[in-house]
Amino acid sequence: MGKGQEERTAIVTGAARRLGAAIAETLHRRGLNVLIHCRGSVRDAEERVAALNNERPGSAALAVADLGDDEAPGRIVSAALEAFGRVDVLVNNASGFYPTPLDRAGPADWDALVDSNQRGPFWLSLAAARAMADRPGRGTDHDRSGAIVNLVDIHGMVPLAGHAIYSQAKAGLIMQTRALAKDLAPRVRVNAVAPGSILWPEGEDSPTAEVAAQRLERVPLGRQGTPDDIAGAVAFLALDAPYVTGQVLAVDGGRTLSM
Repeated sequence: MGKGQEERTAIVTGAARRLGAAIAETLHRRGLNVLIHCRGSVRDAEERVAALNNERPGSAALAVADLGDDEAPGRIVSAALEAFGRVDVLVNNASGFYPTPLDRAGPADWDALVDSNQRGPFWLSLAAARAMADRPGRGTDHDRSGAIVNLVDIHGMVPLAGHAIYSQAKAGLIMQTRALAKDLAPRVRVNAVAPGSILWPEGEDSPTAEVAAQRLERVPLGRQGTPDDIAGAVAFLALDAPYVTGQVLAVDGGRTLSM
């Protein structure tokens, strides 16, 4: 691995636990410095940062911010610059997810889900893109472009029953991915990963064996996905795909083939 790769820095939002943690760890193993962002899971995030720094001293830092705050994007990017001096990769992973049945959904649900899934990523992407443009040693090499990877959802393409607001929000993030890919080129590539069935939502009971089996019947590859499946796809788009931008990669075991 070259020195330039070792010096690269990634920001991963919502990286204290679950998918975000797997993504941060994968990018760290690839030699990047990692800024872990969280909102409420501060203790988990601090433990994650400590573990990564134990593996490679000075390679991880923490930013605590609510992405609904207008000042959050600037603070997060500034934290990365203060810790590591540059920003090369942004992974917009933080996301709100919960059902909004039409007879109970209200404006507060719209604000919460659209803010976390569209508004926050948009302004953070613009702040990160400005920092990427000022990176030291970025040169003109095609493989040295900055990279943004958004975590969308297969239900941003095919709606999930009872989740109309969430599905719309993720659909908007898919369009945001494509729009920013066009407007930020050629200095920054923007792509997205659309997970299928990976982790059961927090706060909900795990599915019964019968329900789990019914789900797998609709997955051609016949197994539940893992956080590492998602993290590997993110790393590919961020680091190994210099001629790919504006794309949405479904990591769903083929589930979209039968939706």
